[in-house]
Amino acid sequence: MDAGLGLHTAGLLLSFGFLVGIVGSVLGVGGGVFLVPLLVMWLQVPVHQAIAVSLVAIIATSSAVASVNIERGLANMRLGVVLEMTTAVGSIAGALVANMLPGRVVELLFSLMLFPVAGSMLFKSLRPGGPLRVPAAQAGPGPFDAVFFDPSVSAETSYTVRRIVPASLASFAAGSLSGLLGLGGGIIQVPVMNLLCGVPIKAAAATSNFLIGVSAAASAVIYLKRGLVVPELAAVVVAGVLLGSVVGIQVLYRARSEKIQLAFSVVVLLVAVKMLKASLTP
Repeated sequence: MDAGLGLHTAGLLLSFGFLVGIVGSVLGVGGGVFLVPLLVMWLQVPVHQAIAVSLVAIIATSSAVASVNIERGLANMRLGVVLEMTTAVGSIAGALVANMLPGRVVELLFSLMLFPVAGSMLFKSLRPGGPLRVPAAQAGPGPFDAVFFDPSVSAETSYTVRRIVPASLASFAAGSLSGLLGLGGGIIQVPVMNLLCGVPIKAAAATSNFLIGVSAAASAVIYLKRGLVVPELAAVVVAGVLLGSVVGIQVLYRARSEKIQLAFSVVVLLVAVKMLKASLTP
């Protein structure tokens, strides 16, 4: 791809990066589910270059929101550190395999992964009563249990973390997706923590924002060494993502994420259909 960007294209990328920064920081998914299709289908960026830029943007999102989420008690650092060990290994493995696969195959894998992601988010957003919340008095004394204040319900939410070993294995898969498809791994990390471990959605998203930054950094180094990161393209996208992340932090802290997930699941489904069509079109 020609690295030169026109004013119109730069403005489009900046605006889209801003929106991706908001969504990525709120849902803990990094925004790769949007960035890669945009770059591939609208700007005709080769898929491996698009993934490289997406990984850089994910790092930016994580850097912007992780410290705030930790300060506010949303991110579960003890759980995050444990899951990150297998996530980082998976991300390196995925990045090494990615360059061996044709771009069309990567696009097909990308689209197929998005369909269950959309279904998972839709299920969580429509589930009666929302995520399971454990009253503070009933929270167990486990090493990964935590509590945070949720302004949207004006109360503290305590929770007990379960099934650490299965979650660690799933984190390896999430890391592999980060390196292979540029997804950031959050689309697996958030459902794993929320549905498998019993972590409330806000805490899961905040913890995921920490995890995806580390795994994306591990993968991005490999893409950078292979010359797949386009500096001009990445710089504009990252600028928008950083601005959007600042807004996203406030949305995550105060809004009910279930409503946002409902709309997001529909958008992910549309992106999956478009990417599948693009991968199958000669």
